[in-house]
Amino acid sequence: MRFLFWFLCAGVAASVASEDKTIVCLGDSLTAGYGLLNPDAQAWPGLLQDKLDTESRPWRVINAGISGDTTAGGLRRVSWLLRQRIDILILALGGNDGLRGIDPTVTRENLVGIIDRVRTRYPEVRIVLAGMQMPANLGADYQARYHAIFPAVAEEKGCVLIPFLLEGVGGVPALNQPDLIHPTSEGQKRIATTVWQTLRPLLQQDSQPF
Repeated sequence: MRFLFWFLCAGVAASVASEDKTIVCLGDSLTAGYGLLNPDAQAWPGLLQDKLDTESRPWRVINAGISGDTTAGGLRRVSWLLRQRIDILILALGGNDGLRGIDPTVTRENLVGIIDRVRTRYPEVRIVLAGMQMPANLGADYQARYHAIFPAVAEEKGCVLIPFLLEGVGGVPALNQPDLIHPTSEGQKRIATTVWQTLRPLLQQDSQPF
């Protein structure tokens, strides 16, 4: 419900700032900011907005993260998200697929489905795909098949790839909450930096029409 309320509010803001371009961050608890005191401000989408505001760039960031979401969940709700114009999509789903042992073939199909639906509605959208990795305790074969999903989808669909969303954060106790899965506010800052390094070059093209 919190996400729905936020998104409706964002829709109202869109009518006020219609010239702003929109970045939608479609993800799970890592995007939603699970366990943080102030997720809207401390999760990486909110930190991206801070960076954009600091540079006076006319972009709005919408946090479309839902804790526990999978690629199948993202595929189910993406049509609803398309009511909001999307200029850049940062697709950060798949972590929960891996933790649940979902067949990597299914995860890949869902990611492709999300990308195709977004591009059907907004052909000029730019898509950033955030890769994930799984620990070795799930088995070397599964780990390798899972890891291969993201670069394969990025190449097939012409997306910009972030090789590993949790680069420098995953497996680092000091940057994660006690569950060692969800980043602390400091861990989220690291994620925001990783995403920004990929996103910022795309923004150099923001003078071009979508």
